[in-house]
Amino acid sequence: MTELPPLMRDQRKIDADQLRLLSLFHFVVAGFAVIGLGFLFLHWLMMHTLLGSPNTWKNAPNAPNPREFMRAFRWFYLIFGACTIVAGTLNAFSGWLIRMRRARTFSLVVAGLNSMGFPMVTALSVFTFVVLLRDSVVELYAVAAAEKAPPMPNTQV
Repeated sequence: MTELPPLMRDQRKIDADQLRLLSLFHFVVAGFAVIGLGFLFLHWLMMHTLLGSPNTWKNAPNAPNPREFMRAFRWFYLIFGACTIVAGTLNAFSGWLIRMRRARTFSLVVAGLNSMGFPMVTALSVFTFVVLLRDSVVELYAVAAAEKAPPMPNTQV
């Protein structure tokens, strides 16, 4: 039986493909944040309509004041809305930076923050750590940074 020679792997191509996928998935997470804001707004609209209607509460004499409940619930919407906007913006910016091969540390920080989102975003953060901490990717970022750096002036006399 003849043995086939081993396949040659081009690590640069593999790294480029995986970085492209990471960038795309960060953009997808940012898109999910926009969709989450839409759901949050719909939830607020339903709660506001339900609790704002006097007909809903006229047969319940011992019920809590719906206006007070909505006033307290407003903080829920503000905090979750702000967190969703920040997370979406950070992921979109991280996706753009990964695509440009810049600010690897920022993308690692965003991956650390993403690890709190369970389960999909946690998987993205793990894959981001695995890819961005690989030695060949660190070198790829260093080469990209060297290409974008302004040339040093010649100071020899």
